[in-house]
Amino acid sequence: MRPRSSRTSRTSRIWGAAAVLAVLTGVVPVASAQAAPHGPGPLPLERLFDNRAVSDDARPGDADFDGAGGSLSARDLTAAGWTPGRPLAVDGARLTWPRARPGRADNVRADGQSVRVRGRGDALAFLVAGTGGEASGAGTVRYRDGSRGTYRLTAPDWRSGPLATKAVALPHVNTPGGQLAEKARLYVVTVPVARGREVASVTLPKDPGAPDLHVFSLSVRQQAKGWTGSWSASTAGYTAVGPWADRTVRLVVHTSTGGPRVRIRLDNTFASAPVRIGSATVAVQESGAGARGEPRALSFRGGPGTEIPAGAQAFSDPLDFDVPEDTNLLVSFHLPEAVTTAPVHSQAIQRSYVSGPGDHAADGSPAAYTSTITTWPLLTGVDVAGGPGSVVLLGDSITDGVKSTQDANHRWPNVLATRLLQQDDVPRLGVLNQGISANRVVADRYPGDGVSTDTGGVSALHRLDRDVFAQTSARTVVVFEGVNDVRWGATADQVTAGLREISERARARGLRVLAATIAPCRGESLCTAAADAERVKINDYLRDGDAFDAVLDFDAVLRDPANPSRMLPAYDSGDHLHPGDAGLAAIAESVDLRKLVDERREGAGLAPPPLS
Repeated sequence: MRPRSSRTSRTSRIWGAAAVLAVLTGVVPVASAQAAPHGPGPLPLERLFDNRAVSDDARPGDADFDGAGGSLSARDLTAAGWTPGRPLAVDGARLTWPRARPGRADNVRADGQSVRVRGRGDALAFLVAGTGGEASGAGTVRYRDGSRGTYRLTAPDWRSGPLATKAVALPHVNTPGGQLAEKARLYVVTVPVARGREVASVTLPKDPGAPDLHVFSLSVRQQAKGWTGSWSASTAGYTAVGPWADRTVRLVVHTSTGGPRVRIRLDNTFASAPVRIGSATVAVQESGAGARGEPRALSFRGGPGTEIPAGAQAFSDPLDFDVPEDTNLLVSFHLPEAVTTAPVHSQAIQRSYVSGPGDHAADGSPAAYTSTITTWPLLTGVDVAGGPGSVVLLGDSITDGVKSTQDANHRWPNVLATRLLQQDDVPRLGVLNQGISANRVVADRYPGDGVSTDTGGVSALHRLDRDVFAQTSARTVVVFEGVNDVRWGATADQVTAGLREISERARARGLRVLAATIAPCRGESLCTAAADAERVKINDYLRDGDAFDAVLDFDAVLRDPANPSRMLPAYDSGDHLHPGDAGLAAIAESVDLRKLVDERREGAGLAPPPLS
């Protein structure tokens, strides 16, 4: 075991006013690779393992993850569904929990090792943790064509890193003196690579001394070729539900674009235990819980259902199914085991349904569906085959559709999607609504772990990887946030720093980035004169700056010309903070659709960038 360095702390970079982020990236391809690889490599990561992180609870001293005898609990990992050799899908990447036997190494401490990695995609995905503090360092990506790029990898500390960005948190830390009731964290961090080039190997960062950077798994995140995101929802929190045991949940969702095949995405975000899906179907809604025609069965890796480990996700297999555009679908899944807590999107503004006992996913009739819910648990995406890609709308309650008419699909993202479908000037992008009511740019409402009644989500900065970069076929992101920050005391400088970081990170991923000015809200109890002054400063920064590819002036659309700090009464839902249906339609109609695409690329007849 490597002795601990005398360096016991490292200065951490704080992004804006947010907590330390799990990723700091930068890829710069160069003409050719000259440096010789470290050691005998490149070798598969498992051949390089030199550290043991997991111990049996009966023998907690058998492993030494951190150089001080601390380790992860094998029992806790099993309870989370993270069993040896288990494939784990997180943020669109496929990783594998090490298939280590008892007493054998299960991770590598980064020290310039050359790792054999193959594939084309948009990012490298690392399953990591730091010990002794946040660990960071620069590494190299080598491509099959002889070129290379650099990246920077940051692994938060396994005992003190942010819960908001962790992949999974375990309830205990094992030590030679016994088990501690303390959270142990593991992180999935992605860094961009050159799209279209095949990765041949990756050189890990050199040993920084202390802290140590540990890597458990590494892969190239594959591009979602041939798919467009049609509907999505962000996980806003982890709450008590049901309880549901041997019940079928039937969720109503509204498509943007259509296509000849479909797949769904289920996320067990923020969870501490696996969830089992017994079966799942998709159908076009007739009315209520009733289907138009017979629901079609979905499969998962060839089987009728799946188990999703804590913090992971599952995509269904492609299904030949004609998905209409601008239409309600019924996505149904049977929960054979007791589910008392689940990741949810709290403000669906849509009634969905829960059955009585039994698997009723295949029922076309609504008869078995005896109760309603107004959240979307577990389901986070519906993709369709073909299409030109998607625009992601990263926002708060206004994007979420709060105060719009329930069951009417009058959210401004729905109106924008309809506009895109009814024109031929720009590609008919799918529209992915990633709004979360009460969400902020630079502060978490939900802490990112544990059961909570707060469903304001983790900050936009902390959910950027999951809710934007990992979204199917994302080409453009529109950021419309900040009012909740200033209403709760954040300064304009803090918010603009956060918005600037969002832009920088999104551009590094090849996305086009737009920002929308913050709408007026005077008259609402927290929208004081001081808060409004900060809002005005943020809007001035957006209008005058060049941090974004374009700016959408929603403030100018919604404000009362006679009283610019207030919303025009015709657009006000009545609470002075949220536009009603007319106001939401007005901001969607104000969007210059050409700003959603790179006109130089489209005008030259060039293909869009490779889809992520």
